[in-house]
Amino acid sequence: MSTPEALKERFVAIASKRELLVQLSLKDNLGSLSIDVIQALEELDDLLIEIRKIFPDWQQN
Repeated sequence: MSTPEALKERFVAIASKRELLVQLSLKDNLGSLSIDVIQALEELDDLLIEIRKIFPDWQQN
């Protein structure tokens, strides 16, 4: 079982991937892959919303 600190570290690692997806979604040479990038971004946002519901005191650094 993970400690609260370990979970928070994982949350930060997950949240840090969001900016990478945003930057990738802005590239105009992705073609049909842009759909996958946008979907991944939406799913990551949904995951972060759920994390905040379950752990309301968790905040991104």
